[in-house]
Amino acid sequence: MPFLYQYMDLQEQLKKLFPDHQPSEEIEPLQENETSLFLQKEPLLCKYEKRKGKATTIIEGYLGTTEDFKMLTKSIQKKFNVGGSVKEECIILQGDYRDKIMVFLQEMGFKTKRVGG
Repeated sequence: MPFLYQYMDLQEQLKKLFPDHQPSEEIEPLQENETSLFLQKEPLLCKYEKRKGKATTIIEGYLGTTEDFKMLTKSIQKKFNVGGSVKEECIILQGDYRDKIMVFLQEMGFKTKRVGG
């Protein structure tokens, strides 16, 4: 009998286990650009620097929680396929991606400001 449940989909299994339950409306999954990040009034600063002879993009000025900050960093790294880190409340990314990152952040609902050359 345990092998029977192996070939049933999840909805059928739930109906067998809870016959009196009435399913509610399905919840739509979050889209890619819908996030629960803290959106602030102050703009995020996007800077370009050379560190040890290599181009880096630095984003600073985020006022949300550290979890939101890390989630924002991961989403930027994943979107642009770049390496980076979080240090002293700054996102440090490898390469010059200021313009692309500014557009991405504006699509997410942030205000941005370009700093430097």
